[in-house]
Amino acid sequence: MDFLAVLRTELTTFGGLITPDADLAAPVPTCGDWTFYDLVDHMGQGNLWVVTAVAENRGDFQGPPAPKDATDLRAWYDETADAILESLSAAPETPAWTFTRLLPRNVAFWRRRRAQETLMHRWDAQNALGTPQPFDPALADDGITEIFEMFAQRMIDRGLATAPATALRVRSTDTDRTWTYGPGDAVTEISATASDLLLALWQRIPTSALTWEGDRPAGEKVLAGPLVP
Repeated sequence: MDFLAVLRTELTTFGGLITPDADLAAPVPTCGDWTFYDLVDHMGQGNLWVVTAVAENRGDFQGPPAPKDATDLRAWYDETADAILESLSAAPETPAWTFTRLLPRNVAFWRRRRAQETLMHRWDAQNALGTPQPFDPALADDGITEIFEMFAQRMIDRGLATAPATALRVRSTDTDRTWTYGPGDAVTEISATASDLLLALWQRIPTSALTWEGDRPAGEKVLAGPLVP
């Protein structure tokens, strides 16, 4: 998958939501108490954080707050988008600081991670505006894989989640892909489109939106891990 192309598309789509008359104080329900301004600031700061991670091999970047005026905010965001795209145009194997050793520490990691990050926050912003668009199935599939390749174990390693006592099977109805997480044979299965599965695993939509089979209470305990930050 061309994650750099995905990132470029998602950054552009997100930026298009920052209009001169945008309500920067609008709440973003799927991001706690954040406003739309907070989400844009988070996205731009994250872009610059990755630029520093690649250029200086460090993860402690902290920039000044984003502009408060909508027009200035859009210009600032666009600058950060251009910066990260230029940074991640380096060869995929170029070394870079990352926040985990569970996957290779290079530009390829950031291409994928920022594509997925921007994808999810694009949905958050659209959802706040009442216009959420589902994810491409293949891209959602990769997002689910990323959770079970990295985030779930990372949450356990950081002491922020409990290791699952039973196994959960996750089945995508539109890509015919399955994942099993936890020890032994799966005692529960959840199924939905890849887009809805990714949204549910990232706690954007309720698990009641999924189809359940087997021991649901056990499955709910696995999902409550939590699997992601």
